[in-house]
Amino acid sequence: MSPGDGNDDDLYGGTGQTRTRLPDGGQGDVYGGAARRPARSSSRSLITVVGVVVLLIAAIAFANRGDSSSNDADAKKPDTSPTAPTGTKPVTSGFAHDKQGAQSAAANYAVALVSADILKPDRRTEIVRQLFVPDKVAGLEAKFDKAYSTDFLSRLGLDTNGNAPAGQTYVSRTVPVGTKTTAYSDGTATAEVWCTGAFGTAGESTKNPVTNDWFTMTLKLRWTDGDWKVESFSQKDGPSPVNGDNKISSADEIAKAVEQYGGFTYAR
Repeated sequence: MSPGDGNDDDLYGGTGQTRTRLPDGGQGDVYGGAARRPARSSSRSLITVVGVVVLLIAAIAFANRGDSSSNDADAKKPDTSPTAPTGTKPVTSGFAHDKQGAQSAAANYAVALVSADILKPDRRTEIVRQLFVPDKVAGLEAKFDKAYSTDFLSRLGLDTNGNAPAGQTYVSRTVPVGTKTTAYSDGTATAEVWCTGAFGTAGESTKNPVTNDWFTMTLKLRWTDGDWKVESFSQKDGPSPVNGDNKISSADEIAKAVEQYGGFTYAR
């Protein structure tokens, strides 16, 4: 079940990510009780609504922290945007009316549903209205507003607008690794998106450090008004590879990376 199915329980309960749900304040984790992803909760207390309804519309507005220091006094700060390093927003609608188009739509929508934007009231409304079939919009807007309450945002260390405190950067970036369709007809499709990503808050005093996660999103799509739109979605953990022996970067390095490297939307 998922928010699109009209069951409030799907936002809060379940075992992993193939259920779309939001955090339960009573759950805790090794990172101080804050979730890594805005939209799901699991035994590790990950908070994503998939959230990640973080994905989070193919337009992901991250709270970035500027840094004027440079080894080259004449170096120009790179031009970036939340969705494309070039600053030009990629096409995120008008997907082909076939299996490949459904997979492309699902990959793009996964990024938007688990993005930092889903925590921002104004952007959340835009995301829901752009991604979902019209008859699901009103119910989902109410559910997401309830799920991403002031209290929830506070537990993540964010203000009522979904922004991190000065000197910190909230990160929620999802990277589709692969897609497949598990059901398809002329008017409907079900697509799974295997994802990884970086989720948390970069900053010296954060209780929710940026960590990596692996999950699979299942999106049920409907062909509506000449495009694929989401009818419902859910998440589950994994498949997760063995963690590599990677050097852990500082919070400042993570914050700078978010600022300097624009996020992507995807096409198959």
